[in-house]
Formats: sequence, structure tokens, C-alpha cells
Amino acid sequence: MSTTATAFEPVVPLGLTLRVASLPLGDRQFAELCRDNPDLRLELTADRELIIMSPTGSKTGWRNSKLNQRLANWAERDGTGITFDSSTGFTFPNGAKRSPDASWVRLERWQALSPAEQEAFAPLSPDLVIELRSPQDELGSLRAKMTEYVANGVRLGMLIDTLEGKVHVYRPGAEPETVERPRRLRGDPEVPSLELDLVDIL
Repeated sequence: MSTTATAFEPVVPLGLTLRVASLPLGDRQFAELCRDNPDLRLELTADRELIIMSPTGSKTGWRNSKLNQRLANWAERDGTGITFDSSTGFTFPNGAKRSPDASWVRLERWQALSPAEQEAFAPLSPDLVIELRSPQDELGSLRAKMTEYVANGVRLGMLIDTLEGKVHVYRPGAEPETVERPRRLRGDPEVPSLELDLVDIL
């Protein structure tokens, strides 16, 4: 009896962008939309474009899990701030509601928020944001997002490009720096004690 092997064709998650400027999509409506669609990752740009992303592929999810684990372990040792994963939304000064793959906020800034602000999409820009490029991500769009982060108060941004083996580092008032296949990435001077292990991630 013979068997015929079938090739596995990977399914690449797709994103959808909708223009919603004419819709009454305020903070409450956006929060309800996110609540009613827990399987989707939703963002709202400053230009009122609703970005809808399906869950990531398994390998990207594994990498992102390791990234958040290592960032959280460092934050607990350091004690000066707290970390957030990719399901966390922030309201940036320009009105955009973004969910970086990983982020960190200094403790005093987080504690200055009211309990209601902490429960909602916190109205602040994280001090550190990290984005992890997956196969469906267009590099130019991610670069634009990193530039937006820094323009809105992020002190240090890291774009980990797993497709090309590079990390693009963003800082206010400076051109992005590209590092080829680093095993570790330091956060000084903006986040002095951070040293992020990228083995198995990049």
C-alpha cells in the first residue's frame, strides 16, 4: 500500500486597514471593539485608520514570548520600571493607540497614572518599545511606526528584523542605528542597565 505525501503550505496572517475618520470611534468605542474581538490585535493610527491583525504565526509567537520573558526578567531584577506584552495598548500624544510587541515604562511614570488610566489604554508613550518583524510585516511600515514612537516621546526603540538578521535602534534626535546580528543588545544611555539576550530570537 502506497501513501502520497502532501506538502504543507504555511498560512501567512494578513492585516487589514480601514479608514474610520467618519465613524464615531472614540476611546470607549475602540475599547469595546477590542473587547468584543479578543482574537484580533487592533491599533488606531493618528490618522484614524483602524489596523486589524490576525494572530501571529507560531514561530513569531514563540520568539515574541521569549523576548517578553527576557525583558520582564530584566525589569524585575532592575526594579525601576515595569514591562508590557503585545496585547497592551497605549494612547500616544498624537492620539494613536498602539500595541508594541514589548515595552517598558519607568515606575514613577506608571505610578503617576490614575487607576482608571492604568486599566484603560494608558495615556503615555513607553520609555522603551520593541517591535519584532514577522514574515508578513513590511519593513517600511515598521520603520515608520518606530519613527512615530520616538516622535511621541519614546526614549529608545528597537526594531528586531528576524528576516534580515538586523536590529534597527531608534533614539530621539538621531538617525537610526543598524546592528548586524547582535547576540546581545544594550539600552544605554536611555535605559542604562538593560542588556537584552537575542539568542534564539534573532
